[in-house]
Amino acid sequence: MPREFSRNKRLGNQVLRSLSELLRFETKDPRLQNVSITSVDLSRDLSVAKVYFSLMDPSEDPLPVVEGLQAAAGFLRLKLGRAIKIRHVPELRFAHDDSAAEAVRIGHLIDTVIEADEQQPGDDGDDSPDGPNDDPSDDQ
Repeated sequence: MPREFSRNKRLGNQVLRSLSELLRFETKDPRLQNVSITSVDLSRDLSVAKVYFSLMDPSEDPLPVVEGLQAAAGFLRLKLGRAIKIRHVPELRFAHDDSAAEAVRIGHLIDTVIEADEQQPGDDGDDSPDGPNDDPSDDQ
């Protein structure tokens, strides 16, 4: 019977927790101050970890943060190896997760559609042609 969580997922969660702590407490690079690790995807052979991060300010440029993370990758990998005690520490590859910025953009789109819908003349909010409580099945 297969386990509920594979080793890959368990190790990915452990890498996520450890990297989050390392970024928060042990890095001194100012480019990495407002960074949050959102998820970690490990390859099948556990040799590569794709680390997704987001920025606290979604409008901020992620390029300096990527450069800072790549510069700190060796340090983070060394500390990660000590923290999770595995034989081969995965190579860290960083990618910006822009889902928060995308959510904000979609929220603004929804707000503008709602405002435009409310400003249309002659709309009383009743979408049914027969009236608000007329149900054809009640005519019996």
